[in-house]
Amino acid sequence: MALLDNTVLDAALDIIRNSCENLYICSTAPTTFTEASSTYAVGSKAVTSTEIQDCADRTGGGRMIEIDAITDGSVSATHAAADFWALTDDSASLLLAAGDLSAPQAVTNGNTFTLAAFEIGLGDPT
Repeated sequence: MALLDNTVLDAALDIIRNSCENLYICSTAPTTFTEASSTYAVGSKAVTSTEIQDCADRTGGGRMIEIDAITDGSVSATHAAADFWALTDDSASLLLAAGDLSAPQAVTNGNTFTLAAFEIGLGDPT
């Protein structure tokens, strides 16, 4: 059975927490910084480490961070459905993490978007 101490899992999650500069909502799942920040981006919100909670135990094992709810994201394009989120370190041109939105949103350029708080987690090794 493999074992990783919580400090190892926390170190990976802390990179996201401490390096994240923006959250983008995207029309297609991004796999690169450019896709997240421009190609598929339909909205964004500047994010700081104060809007990402400290590492904590994850239900089912492992560790997680929680991104606070967003109430004032800026929509930059009209699209039938924003389906994905992406967290980026824009200074280093890095896509740190990406995933599915809990519910797709239709967005209109110039409006704001909201997101419920969500978690990013790393499970215990098996």
